Amino acid sequence: MLRRLGWTALALLALASAPLSAQAPQKHAALHQLFAEEWERGLRENPENATYNGDNRYNDRWTDYSLAAIARREAGDRAALQRLQAIDRASLSPADQLNYDTFQWLLQQALLRQKYKEYLQPLGHQGGVQTADGIAEAMPFAQPGDYRNWIARIRGLDALVDQTIVLMREGVKQGYVPPKVLMQRVPAQIAAQIVEDPAQSAFYRPFLKMAGTIAEAEQAALRNEAQAAIRETAVPAFRRLQAYFDTDYLPHARDSIAATALPDGAAYYASRAAYYTTTDLTPAQIHAIGLEEVARIRAEMEAIRKQVGFEGDLPAFFAHLRSDPKFFYQTPEQLLEAYRALSKRIDPELVKAFHTIPRQPYGVRPIPDNIAPDTTTAYYQPGAADGSRAGFYYVNLYKPEVRPKWEMMALSLHEAVPGHHFQFARGLELPELPMFRKTAYFVAYGEGWGLYAERLGYDMGLYDDPYDRFGQLTYDMWRAVRLVVDTGMHAMGWSRERAIAYFTANAPKTEQDIVNEIDRYIAWPGQALAYKIGQLKISGLRERSARELGDKFDLRSFNDEVLNTGSVPLEALEKHIDAWILAQKRGG
Repeated sequence: MLRRLGWTALALLALASAPLSAQAPQKHAALHQLFAEEWERGLRENPENATYNGDNRYNDRWTDYSLAAIARREAGDRAALQRLQAIDRASLSPADQLNYDTFQWLLQQALLRQKYKEYLQPLGHQGGVQTADGIAEAMPFAQPGDYRNWIARIRGLDALVDQTIVLMREGVKQGYVPPKVLMQRVPAQIAAQIVEDPAQSAFYRPFLKMAGTIAEAEQAALRNEAQAAIRETAVPAFRRLQAYFDTDYLPHARDSIAATALPDGAAYYASRAAYYTTTDLTPAQIHAIGLEEVARIRAEMEAIRKQVGFEGDLPAFFAHLRSDPKFFYQTPEQLLEAYRALSKRIDPELVKAFHTIPRQPYGVRPIPDNIAPDTTTAYYQPGAADGSRAGFYYVNLYKPEVRPKWEMMALSLHEAVPGHHFQFARGLELPELPMFRKTAYFVAYGEGWGLYAERLGYDMGLYDDPYDRFGQLTYDMWRAVRLVVDTGMHAMGWSRERAIAYFTANAPKTEQDIVNEIDRYIAWPGQALAYKIGQLKISGLRERSARELGDKFDLRSFNDEVLNTGSVPLEALEKHIDAWILAQKRGG
């Protein structure tokens, strides 16, 4: 799962804009000028997004979430769309027509999110102002100015918290409130930010080990400034948030888990399904696809159960995999070391599946302790667009006794290489693409690639253990189950308990993971649909390419070509691969 903390609709637009290309033909100058100006607007309006992209000009501030600023950004989006549509698409080159279409799609989707007022639910159990300290992971801390930027952000929590409370109050007034079952996790997250000793604050972490190039006296002064900012600003702000959340917001949270319980909820959920899958599939069609995939994968699981000689039925095998101590590490340190060892094992095998290996490095880090209990098994944070910061694969070390060894290979292939890190790093190295094509993230393409990458482990000879193969099937089943339970809960009246029971019956994920996953789907309607829909498309294109090209088919060339498109809607990917197949038939 890709993770960028604090993204908003306009943050997507910041990824959907580009600096002016010196190679752009003169007749396309208006298009590229629009990209350049929108890129700058996106970074300026979304400082956190600038930080994640390695642009440090705005590291001293937060996004303005006042209602006036939200309205201003929406007006800016509408103006950008009008400017785009004033450009004659027919006069553009095929490459710029795709740039035009992609940019238009993202602008229209950002406006649609505004229509459904997602901004009136500004925090949840997976993130919000109460976990804003996480962005420090993406900030540089080498010079005194870097630390002062962070202190300024700590001071800025005063306004950010108050803006968040205003949005929450407006959400209550208009009926845009999250499910209570999720919000019950949030008080502990807020409470964790209310500390007696500022040195124990999560916002103080960058000051625990400061850059050695800074003189000791200045280090001491910066630490004092940070502690004062936490004591005088951050802690009082979180006390205000705690008081409002506990006494007013939580009692107003809704009992229903379905997106359809929100104003115009059925249309909202259908729009989210379309957005995340980049298709026109209805929730009912997606549900049916999920049921078919679950049945197919169960049959493959049965075959492995028999292969390893387990005498019980499949549910008993699931219980065995969830509970036998041999499948788990005993300490967080052992688990982290095992993840890092797996990454080292995978790296040299990539040449079996790709001609082109991206240069940007990646690392493996633990998910921060303050969010680990309520966070999924792992996620990926991309490196800086300018290459100044590596990508990072974050792994959950909370309760290692519920993190099975047999899932680690598939998970690492998905999140690191050849999954998300490989995909993002490769995109940044495509010289012919404008910046927004290098950094935009279409979830069906991105997560579809991640799930497809799990299966590439077979092509690279990495699944040499039947339990690892079962782990790959478990992850495939996990994404198939998502199609069923996400649509079930949000469009078909399923309860949370029914979704948990269905997941438990069809995958050996541990109870901790299953509950966290179901709650994630409740909080993020439609997002979980993208993985399997995208993977089915990419796998289908691979099968079509192999069938039509016969002896001319080269897996490494196919995989390179999928990544050569950059992140695009699935229909655009299909057109690109069809053109590639035709070119291969003609001799490349």
